[in-house]
Amino acid sequence: MTLSKIAWRSIQQRSLASFLTGLSMALGVSLVVAVLVIGQIVAKSFASGNALGYNVIVGAKGGRLDLLLNTVYYLNRPIENIPWDYYQQFLRAKDRSDHKDGKYADDVDLAIPVCLGDVVGENGQYRVVGTTPELFSQLLHATFSSGENFKTPDFTTAVVGAEVAKHMGFKVGDSFSPAHGVGGEKHMPFKITGILDRTSTPVDRAAFVNMEGFFLIPDHARGHVEEVHKPGEKEEPDEILKTPLPEDQREVTAVLIRTASIGGAPPELVAPDLVKHVNKEFVAQAIEPIKEITVLTITFVQPMQWILLALTVLIVIVAGIGILVSIYNSMSERRHEIAVMRALGAHRGKIMLIVLTESIMLALGGGLAGWLVGHLLVGAAAPTITEYTGVAVNFLQFVPTAELILIPGLIVLASLVGYLPALSAYRTDVARALTAAP
Repeated sequence: MTLSKIAWRSIQQRSLASFLTGLSMALGVSLVVAVLVIGQIVAKSFASGNALGYNVIVGAKGGRLDLLLNTVYYLNRPIENIPWDYYQQFLRAKDRSDHKDGKYADDVDLAIPVCLGDVVGENGQYRVVGTTPELFSQLLHATFSSGENFKTPDFTTAVVGAEVAKHMGFKVGDSFSPAHGVGGEKHMPFKITGILDRTSTPVDRAAFVNMEGFFLIPDHARGHVEEVHKPGEKEEPDEILKTPLPEDQREVTAVLIRTASIGGAPPELVAPDLVKHVNKEFVAQAIEPIKEITVLTITFVQPMQWILLALTVLIVIVAGIGILVSIYNSMSERRHEIAVMRALGAHRGKIMLIVLTESIMLALGGGLAGWLVGHLLVGAAAPTITEYTGVAVNFLQFVPTAELILIPGLIVLASLVGYLPALSAYRTDVARALTAAP
């Protein structure tokens, strides 16, 4: 009979104790797997901001992290806006009403304004972003699962991200009304002209409306709205949305900038100079989102991942100690069995190997069950994870390298915790054990 069969028979003889020992190991390993996979998802969620097509963000003075979170991830409320005429400093003459190049026009290849402040959804969980069609056609180069980009002449049109469309049940042709926060007053409806393909980026969790329509929503203009909306005029889009808001009443929350290539230098080398010059002024601040995302990941995300992973590894070690206690406590019951095996010719080393094999089988069996449970947990939580992070997740989400390390790790742990009971078995006095046997 092979060592593994003998060890398996021993496990079967103590089925309840073995089951509970394996279960504790399974729970520990399932937590390790869940932490590894979810940690990878969080890192992906933050890293997705690196691939949005722009390398500078300009917004109101304040916290750099606030500007990053509310502009890239739509996770925070904007602190303040910047004037329209400052946004125009990044535009070429052809895009400006005064037909003069802006102050920073030479450094900029594309500047897309975004306006934030409203939400949509039963709990207000999705941010409404006022912007221009060029965000999708020239910056993101977005593709649509249905419909098409909204058009500038129609002020009441919108495009929604894949997660918003899925959760809200939106289709092309449907309408939604933005609101000022949860339970806030709802405004005029915007008609959906297109639904974006899933990108696994924050874009999936946002609803984009025509910026001209966003400006004409009550309380979205600087100065007196009455200059645009005649006294007594109702908020009927057909009546109100015929005249764009005057430029002196406009503000934008941020400007997404793709820098130009100057003198053959790559655009990435132009970005630091542009950021430096903007930050010298008192009107606005500029950040390089990739740098800020890297800092955010290194400062907050990675340490939290390591802390959680360390805690779960400790749980696995405690489960391993459970294997030690279980096998060691069984030694007194098994001394007669060991003595008989020795009397039949089994040498000390073989007895020791049988106990170590039993420890390894319990650890690997529990580990395999824990790996399966960990992925089942991730699969069960997938809809919620996708809703809040935008990252598509499923049962088969793996972290290959880290998960493969679990196998040798469990074998080493089982060998260590099995050594003491194996040594006890090795030292069993055959004569005394046979004499003391009932």
